[in-house]
This record gives sequence, C-alpha cells and structure tokens, in this order.
Amino acid sequence: MAFHQRSISLPSRPLSKVEEELHSIEACISSPSLIIKTVSDGLRRLGDIYSSIEEIMCLPSNQVCSPQQRKLLDREMECSLELLDLCNIMNEVFTELKAIIQDLQVALKKGDDAGVQAKIQSYTCLVKKAKKHSKKTVKKVVSDKEGCRIVKLLSEARECATSLFESTRHLLSKQMEMPKLSLISKALQKKNPVICNEEQLQVLECSIGDLEAGAGLLFRRLVQSRVTLLNILSS
Repeated sequence: MAFHQRSISLPSRPLSKVEEELHSIEACISSPSLIIKTVSDGLRRLGDIYSSIEEIMCLPSNQVCSPQQRKLLDREMECSLELLDLCNIMNEVFTELKAIIQDLQVALKKGDDAGVQAKIQSYTCLVKKAKKHSKKTVKKVVSDKEGCRIVKLLSEARECATSLFESTRHLLSKQMEMPKLSLISKALQKKNPVICNEEQLQVLECSIGDLEAGAGLLFRRLVQSRVTLLNILSS
C-alpha cells in the first residue's frame, strides 16, 4: 500500500518562491486595472503564503534564536493581532454589505426611492467604517539587517494584507459613486434599467461573497500562524 505523506523536513515552497509570490500580489495591488476579483484572489493567495511561511518557520535551519530576533518576533505577534482584528471587522462588513445589497434590490423592484437612498447611505457608511479600521493597522516593515528573513517576510505579508483591504474599501466605494447612482435613480422610473441594475447588484453581491471567503481563509491562516509563533516563542 502506498502512503502519501507531507514532508516534515522540506516546505512545499522554498522561501525565495514565497517572496516572489508575495511580490506578485504587491504588483497586482499597485496595478491601475485592479478589480474586486483580483483582490479576492489576492486574499486567498496570501492565505496560502501564510501557510508556506508557517512551514518554513518550523524548519530547524530557520529557528529564531537571538534575543534581537525574538524581540522582532514579539513585535510581529502584536501587529498580527491588529491584522486579525481587521480581518474580523472586514468579514463583518462584507456580511452586512451583502444584506444591504439584497435590500437594495428589493427597494428597486418596489420603486421605493427613499428605501434605495437609505440603503445606499448604509452602504457608504459601512465602507467608511472599513477605512477607519484599516488605518489603525500597523504596516511598518522590519529590516532584515538582523538576519531574520522570516520575520521580515511576515511583516511584508501583513503590510500586503492591509493594502489588499484598503484596495477593497476603495473599489467598493466606487461601486456606488456616480454615474451608477444616476443609473439607480433612473431605474426607479424605467423598467429596463431596473433589470440592468439588478444584474449589476447581483454581480456586486457575488463579488463581495468572494471577498468574504478570501478574508475568512486569510483569518484562519493567520490564526494558525500565530499558534506556530507562540510555540516558537515558548520553546
């Protein structure tokens, strides 16, 4: 009988490949053609990166030993807790946004102008809430002069995650900006635009669902990473 086991001595991806993947996500974030799907894919890819970093951290050759390295790791633990809070908040925002969009679709069908405007206002307030919390997250990247590439990589991954959430907030805010607001307004009087805007809102709802799934995966991988870091610091 053949047994397929994951190697306990070698990571699935070497550190250099993880760095390349991380830089690839950073390049996508800075692209002027960035869309919501790219961001949701980036969140899932970043979740996989955290899993790879966790594997690499467990290798004997990459153990954090010096007092300076442990100090950096302690600081990264504090910063990662802020990122976990941001992930949790963003997931709550995504869940609420989907509910608002569903209510907005109902208001459009009923021709309820006041209901439409109220839901748009709720949407805008939630996006602003996400912006407020993303600004609180520490994004400083540590230097690798201490010779601890793992800590630096964790720091860069954290900054990448924060940038992804900031990009998410920016893209979501654009969804309700002009000229779409005028289209929704016209949809209250004309039949065909109603159908058009319902389709747009359905696409947006699915996109937010993808963001929610990506943020959820990232949250779980962050928790696993913190457990590994705690084990390293307590050893």
